[in-house]
Parts: sequence; structure tokens; C-alpha cells
Amino acid sequence: MAVLRVENVKKYFGKLAAVDGVNIETREGELFALLGSSGSGKTTLMRMIAGLEQPSEGDILINGRSVVGVSPQHRNVAMVFQSYALYPHMSVRDNILFPLKSRNVPKEQWEQKVQWAISILGIEALLDRRPTKLSGGEKQRVALARALVRDPELFLFDEPLSALDAQVRNIARAELRDLQKRTGITTVYVTHDQVEALGLADRLAVMSKGRISQVGTPQEMYESPANLFVASFIGNPPMNLITRGERVMGIRPEHLMLQRNKPADVTGVTLSLRILLVEFMGSEYLVYGCEEGSEHQRQIVVRVEHSGGTVPGQGDVMEFFASKQDVKYFDKSSGNRLP
Repeated sequence: MAVLRVENVKKYFGKLAAVDGVNIETREGELFALLGSSGSGKTTLMRMIAGLEQPSEGDILINGRSVVGVSPQHRNVAMVFQSYALYPHMSVRDNILFPLKSRNVPKEQWEQKVQWAISILGIEALLDRRPTKLSGGEKQRVALARALVRDPELFLFDEPLSALDAQVRNIARAELRDLQKRTGITTVYVTHDQVEALGLADRLAVMSKGRISQVGTPQEMYESPANLFVASFIGNPPMNLITRGERVMGIRPEHLMLQRNKPADVTGVTLSLRILLVEFMGSEYLVYGCEEGSEHQRQIVVRVEHSGGTVPGQGDVMEFFASKQDVKYFDKSSGNRLP
């Protein structure tokens, strides 16, 4: 198992800082996600870890050894791409064997390594097929098997599930998590999808404009966002952000309840909302409204459980309550969360 350490890494393309002073340290055997929107710098950072790009400044260490300037094939890092990058003219077996041949692994070890990888991923029946005859989920498993046979110190995943259909993606996500836990290989997982990051990662880093906004567990990110960017990026729907003078008040949609259901001994914040839209989501409703009398008219979202009770209707004005412990405050100018 490996520990990856990124020390004050910067990457410039001309005058543009695609990665701007990033510091990260993984733990042995954990799945660490890099989460951010397009252009946040996460893929550039991952390519530098893999050796496909060189940092302009800073250092990258694997198990305490600097790998800056070391070619990708000598880093013992396995990478799985969004496109899977399988060779279409080769069978599944030959695709899996390719990294062993290219690294001059002794031939007598080939079969043992291939059998180990395919047994973990359950793709024994696919060995003689070509990639064009495989489904998206099967291609993903073959790409993982090809990475596994390298016996890497570090796994790098670059949006590996984004090409799959939604239903297949859910299954593949569970399989990938199970694989990582069984092998114990330290993994860096790059994604723009917060559901993937929160569902898969032991810890994650949220990136914006080439910098790290926050590092923590999924629960820490969701419950205690460090700043307005993380608060607005994590969660679906995201945290409601309501300006109050020089502060911004943050409330998760599920922490708002109808005022009439407020416990008698609990203090907090009350919002009077005019209902704009109600969406039926099966087990719950998403209620969209805006504050009555507010000049900002920013949309506020409330989760209401589908319990057979009264559901707010469009045009209604209703009061909602959030307890004091569920309300977060942020500095309006800096964006940082306040104590």
C-alpha cells in the first residue's frame, strides 16, 4: 500500500495556473477522491501524479520517494481512463496481458496474474472476445483487470464511470468500491459527480480554480462545509444560502420543517416562503419557494417527506423552521464559514 503526498504543486499553461499550490496527503489503502467541476484542475493534477504532465513547481512523492521527472512506466502507478483505452484489435486476454509484456514481466508469471485479476472481476467468460463485443460495464471490468495485473502501488481513476448508463453506473460504483477494499490499493479517484465522490471516497478534496477548497470525509463535507463554494457544490439539492447583512446563512433542504411541526423547546430560524413549485420525488417532495418580502428573491428548497399529510401548494405562503444547530453561517466577503 502506498502513501501519496503532493507538496505545493503548481502547473502553468502560459500564464494560466491550472493547478495553483495544491497540498494533499493520502492514507495507506484509502480511496481518495478529487471532486470538482470542469476546469477546476483535478484532471491536470491527476496527470501529474501519473507522470503524463510535469509540475511547474512543487513535488510529488509516493511512499516518500519523489517521482517528479520519473517516466510513467517507472512509477508503478496504474491508470483507468474514462474511455478505458482498450485495444480494439486485441482480445480481452491480450489487452490484460499487454502491461505485463511491455514491462518485461517473466512469461511464467503471466497466467497467474491474469487468472488472479479475472477471478476478482468475474470476467473469465470474456477472455476471447474483442472490446467491440463488450458492454460498457464489461469494458470497465477489463480495464480494471488490465490495471490490476501490474500490481500497482497506486490506482488512478479518471472519471471511469461517466460513459456508463445511470443504472449500470450504480452497479459499477458498488463493484469498484468492493474491488478497492479487497485489494487495499491506495486509489485516487477523479470525478465531477458528487454522488460518486460521496458514495465511494473515504476522504475527498473539493477543487475550484486550481486550488483545494476543503479536504475531509464525505460526512464532514456535507455537514460542515468550510466555505460558500463547498456549501453550494456538495448536496443535491445544495445548501440553501440566504444573505443576512454581512453574513450568509446556510440551511440544508432536509433541515427545514413546517413551522407547525416545530418542537416547543427548540430555538432556531423561521422563514416565510411563497411556494413556487412542488416536485413529487416518490418518498418525498421538493418544495421550491422564495422569501416573502425579501428583495433578493433567491430560491429556497425544502425537502418534505411524503407521509400522507398536507403538502404545500403552488402560491401558498407557509412558514418553515430550522433549529439553531442545523444553521451554518458564512462571512459574506471571504466566503469562509464562521464559528
